Amino acid sequence: MPNILVAGELNPDMILHGCNAFPAPGKEVLANDFVLTLGSASAICAMGLARLGNKVSFLSRIGMDLWGAFCLEILERGGLDVSRVIRDPNIKTGVTVSISSSEDRALVTFLGSIAELDEQDISDGTFQGFDHLHVSSYYLQRRLRHGCRRLFARAHQMGMTTSLDPGYDPSETWGSDLADTLEEADLFFPNELEALAVTQTKSVEESLRALENGRTLTIVKLGVHGCVSMRDKQFVRQVAFPVIPVDTTGAGDSFDAGFLHAWLRSLSLPDCLRYGTACGALSTLKPGGTDGQPDEKELEAYLR
Repeated sequence: MPNILVAGELNPDMILHGCNAFPAPGKEVLANDFVLTLGSASAICAMGLARLGNKVSFLSRIGMDLWGAFCLEILERGGLDVSRVIRDPNIKTGVTVSISSSEDRALVTFLGSIAELDEQDISDGTFQGFDHLHVSSYYLQRRLRHGCRRLFARAHQMGMTTSLDPGYDPSETWGSDLADTLEEADLFFPNELEALAVTQTKSVEESLRALENGRTLTIVKLGVHGCVSMRDKQFVRQVAFPVIPVDTTGAGDSFDAGFLHAWLRSLSLPDCLRYGTACGALSTLKPGGTDGQPDEKELEAYLR
């Protein structure tokens, strides 16, 4: 069984579900439901990996507050090792408000602890016994971002593989440092918008060609259109599975978990894409990012 370390942000999501429109300045929109649940791309991916039967440890920095305690309790109930989570009384745990419909979502985030994890919080000794390192929310994790290439390089020196999900850049500047970081990343998981933005291209195919660096396998998530990757200059596609989504929150992070689960077991690229797409689809059938995530038996049954 692979032993996976996820280094990332940890925060709750306050989800206003079932809105028929997004709020405009000076106006009010009613939601059909409200859910307080585990948020953060890194944590949702970690929970998905654990649900599939992987051994997962989570490393983060959070505040000494109710929001931090809430997140830790959920991770522990999910079977994750949280002994490496740093509780800092000098910061507040971040919070995201998600205004979600069946088709899309809008997010408002208070960064707080989300931006505070630093490469220096992760010693070489931390890597002992792990096979893979995953990082999400590259642009939100502002301190970790600057040391992410070094972190991945150190992980490689310890015999680990690495993966990165960039997430959205709220500043929409994207930055040239990502290309350097990807030189030390084995897998890269942008969605379509992110892939086009970081490469300044106009099509997914162009973005995949632009991201080709001789090392990194890039998988672009296309939502209702499935996903696409490129290997040996050939595009490999997977169509989406037909579902009627309840909530799309965290679907891309559940995709990452499914793909990693298959990839770490040396399955073929088409199979990895199928696993990721199925996990992403199933995660949308319940509110929140984690309640719909499948275990290994449920995933295999769905794929059959």
